[in-house]
Amino acid sequence: MADPDAASPDPARPARADFSLLLPVYGGDDPGFLRLAFESSVDLQTLRPAEAVIVQDGPVPEALAAELARIEAESPIPVRVVRLPENRGLTEALNRGLEACDHPVVARMDADDVSRPERFERQWELLQRGYDLVGTGMEEFESDPGRPSGLRTPPVGSQRIRDHARTHNPFNHPTMMYRVAALERVGRYEPFGRMEDYWLGIRLIDSGARVENIAEPLVGYRVGSGAFARRGGWSEARTEWRLQREMLRMGFVTPGQYVRNVVMKGLYRLLPAGVKRVLFRRLIGRGLPADRG
Repeated sequence: MADPDAASPDPARPARADFSLLLPVYGGDDPGFLRLAFESSVDLQTLRPAEAVIVQDGPVPEALAAELARIEAESPIPVRVVRLPENRGLTEALNRGLEACDHPVVARMDADDVSRPERFERQWELLQRGYDLVGTGMEEFESDPGRPSGLRTPPVGSQRIRDHARTHNPFNHPTMMYRVAALERVGRYEPFGRMEDYWLGIRLIDSGARVENIAEPLVGYRVGSGAFARRGGWSEARTEWRLQREMLRMGFVTPGQYVRNVVMKGLYRLLPAGVKRVLFRRLIGRGLPADRG
């Protein structure tokens, strides 16, 4: 169903489209970052979502609760806050949010990132052409969104995305816009350590979903000081190996690709954070060529 604002000729009143914004929040989020994330994804968009669903994942500090209340009261679009009594993690928060969304398409957003004004308009155009999932590139920043420190360019084109997915996550999770029906067909998000988004993307590709990326960075991604440390360690390596086993089981990778990935990606997870930062930005962050192995 089209929103009445979609036909509005008033340039001061941006059009809306039939999709929901899904934004999870937890107690460690910064109220100021949340305000910027929400305003950039609603107030400043050339095409606004029809509604916003914010999932409060467990108790939050008073300042963050006050910001959520302000957003509910002042948002130019309807806002629904789903409050979970205890912190359940991103996977459950997103699935609970999906249940609360009223529209057939959902756009992801994190509480500390920034959407570029044309983001949703660009993605919505591709969804209208029949795609089930559309991601975009991201610019990393540390404190000022206007001063990026890195670039993450995803692969473009269905075959390149599938090839890339055999070795690396082909989608930047905070940039995703997808059809809820496509996620329903594969069982929505499933717990998979910090790789629930990678596992979701693999299952969608394997299911035959139509996927695409926009290479341009339409989201600013806030990089914290511990971002690369969190990608490492034995726990992350074990999750990586489990993911590779699942990919082999479903025939997404060959036995040879499986062995290569277990060795190379396992070693990557165990490298010091500083080394991973350099490798990620030089190789993975800028988009690897299609996998040939």
